[in-house]
Amino acid sequence: MRSVRCNELGGPDQLTVEDVEAPVAAAGQVVLEVRAASVNFPDLLTIRGLYQIKAEPPFTPGFEAAGVVTQVGEGVTRLKSGDRVAAFGTVGAFAEQWAVDAGACVRLPDDVSFATGSTMLVAYGTSYHALKQRAELRQGETILVLGAAGGVGSAAVEIGAAMGARVIAAAGSDEKLDFCRSIGATDTINYKTGDLRGELKELTDGRGVDVVYDPIGGDMSELAFRSLAWEGRHLVIGFAAGDIPSLPLNLPLLKGASLVGVFWGAFTQHQPAENRRNVAELFDMVSAGTLAPRISGRFALDDFRDAYRMIEERTVMGKVVLEPAPGS
Repeated sequence: MRSVRCNELGGPDQLTVEDVEAPVAAAGQVVLEVRAASVNFPDLLTIRGLYQIKAEPPFTPGFEAAGVVTQVGEGVTRLKSGDRVAAFGTVGAFAEQWAVDAGACVRLPDDVSFATGSTMLVAYGTSYHALKQRAELRQGETILVLGAAGGVGSAAVEIGAAMGARVIAAAGSDEKLDFCRSIGATDTINYKTGDLRGELKELTDGRGVDVVYDPIGGDMSELAFRSLAWEGRHLVIGFAAGDIPSLPLNLPLLKGASLVGVFWGAFTQHQPAENRRNVAELFDMVSAGTLAPRISGRFALDDFRDAYRMIEERTVMGKVVLEPAPGS
């Protein structure tokens, strides 16, 4: 089978597409024929050795995919050959076939495409867990989403709006802000040309926001935290800016505010049943038309560098998908 391979840590240009031995389902695993695989920011970190979960070369990158079960390993009773599923793991998805733990698979509803299904677990799973369990977002609250046009950011905008929140989307271009409004943002801020704190103060009549969704880090984090309302919650999602910020601890004290870590991967391990309920609810929202993931790039396996480039250059709006074996 054909697979994207990382033979040494580095950028996307060092990756290759190679013919490798097809996987066999071990005990507790299934093998998928991959129809679509979503490309996420952590995939870029992983091939550079910068993600918190390390992978040693050689390996096939890719965190999540959707496809059809073709093999079932010993002890697997919940799935069978022919089932349509979405799945997640730490590596392996960017290939024509993927051996993955059966417990990391969820059935894909018949009315959800493979491309859409491949986008729902990491970005949407992270954002839903962040807003539902970690922030306990309530209807009518105000949420600021940083990096709002990217994969997890756009998912947070869409989910926040679906949960009845007022969503203020912050991004770095007017084109991205137009996109954010199209997926549910009530208000937008261009943080490259505008004054984040000043505009937030004006938009909230000086009160501040209830929740900050922060996948960016860097200098943006403290500015956003200073814009929290009393008893606000700042969700730490990641550090796309590259720098892990330091926060003066008097700020949480003065605001009665919470700094809340969000690690979806660990959540899936510690609370698997709750994660499965989250995913089922997300698919229900897709089936009902409440959520409609936007896919801004679809690429063949050989064009994986173009997919990575969209992530690296931050031109993506929504999600990017590889299609080793395209299908509905």
